Amino acid sequence: MNEWHDAEEHVERAHQHYEAGRWEEAESELRKALSSNPYQIEWHFNLGLTLDAAGRFEDAVEAFKQAHALEPDDAQICVMLGVASLKAGHAQESLVWLSHAERRVEHRSGEQGETGGAMPPRSTSEIATSIAVHRIEALATLGRHEEAETAFYMAQQIETQSAPLYAAMADSLLDRGLDEKAIWCLREAGRLDPELPRIHARLAEAYASTGRLERARTLYFQELRRDPGDIDSLLDLGDLLIRMERLPEAAEKFRRVLEIEPEDPDAHFGLGEVAHRQGHLEAAISAFNVVLRLDARHRGVRPRLAELLVARAKDRDLAEARRLLRHELRDLRKDADSPKGSDPDPEALEEMGRLFLDVSLPAEASGVLRWLLEMAPEHAAGVHLLGAARFRMGDREGGMEHARRAIELDGGNVRAMHNLAMGYLQQGQWTRARFWVEKARALDPDDASLRRLSMRLRLWAVADVFHWVARRVRGGKGE
Repeated sequence: MNEWHDAEEHVERAHQHYEAGRWEEAESELRKALSSNPYQIEWHFNLGLTLDAAGRFEDAVEAFKQAHALEPDDAQICVMLGVASLKAGHAQESLVWLSHAERRVEHRSGEQGETGGAMPPRSTSEIATSIAVHRIEALATLGRHEEAETAFYMAQQIETQSAPLYAAMADSLLDRGLDEKAIWCLREAGRLDPELPRIHARLAEAYASTGRLERARTLYFQELRRDPGDIDSLLDLGDLLIRMERLPEAAEKFRRVLEIEPEDPDAHFGLGEVAHRQGHLEAAISAFNVVLRLDARHRGVRPRLAELLVARAKDRDLAEARRLLRHELRDLRKDADSPKGSDPDPEALEEMGRLFLDVSLPAEASGVLRWLLEMAPEHAAGVHLLGAARFRMGDREGGMEHARRAIELDGGNVRAMHNLAMGYLQQGQWTRARFWVEKARALDPDDASLRRLSMRLRLWAVADVFHWVARRVRGGKGE
């Protein structure tokens, strides 16, 4: 009896910790309760909610699975398994759990419109709408946007006035670049439920994607008036203000985040970006070093820091930049080779290839750029950079081949024309070299390297005439 009473007290304390946002303490209390009685469905479910709130989505999935094993017919547990799986990056698995939930709702639809289970009962229409919302999110994550749209229209037959439904559809539309339709959906969601979490911020993001930055800024401020401590909105507003070149205001938003959460890597990254744009190189490097300490995998911080170290060019900076880039490449390949991994963004690979060239590692640049072109064979900048890497590796023929291909893909690629001209010059084909220099200068007459190359060609032409005349004179004397 005492053991049961103690377990109940652990659960009560867990609830108090959860309400206060103390996730570790809540988890600890729930696990103590479950060690006494591992057959309580609700405790497993609440553990899943706690782990989900803490951002430990894989662990949350396991907790919800324990609840599901004890009560396989509970639709709400299946819904939460779908939600946690999606957050953990397993969209396909999420769809499976949502389908399980849907079948259980259909099975129980005749039971006075309610379901029992780990959470307070909800109507079957509420659960069905929730399933549809998360199904749209999962399908959009998988890039199956037409199916997401179909799911949206089917859900509207159940519930026509669901704000979360419109908001989920808006995210799919934004992914497809259908910004105006997304804005309409978000405005409709806000009309149906003005208290929908972050609705103004999500609408601001949509307006920003269409270039209406001032409107986006106003919406972010509306969101922050409602919740001044919303870290996500503060960070998004800071990023927007950087785009608007309102750098002191952006820095103020990032500092506000650090007052709330001193070790937030996004805020430190934002301050690094502001410092860099203001020309404060040392402050930027310091901020990015903090980010690296907090989260080495943070949205490409290592390449960003490497770029600044190359710009500073102090003793050992080049060696540190090389180390950072090699480490980043190793992690990218490890992620791509993992069972559920995916290839990195092509633009990130392009930037890495460029940086490897900047630190005089053409072989590594070549490897990165080949990887890029396996993913996007017609990536013009990638083709050009691979040509530059091959030139630096001493492979003139390969460099010229990629320079030609880069020009085919982008007829205005002046740098590829310069490299092709250099290749012909090294082969002694002055006429072809001159053709590409003149073509490039027609596109960019102020390019200093092209002017120097043009001058070299003129000098070689004069020298060639001189040698021709000298040979003729010597030939005449011989006669």
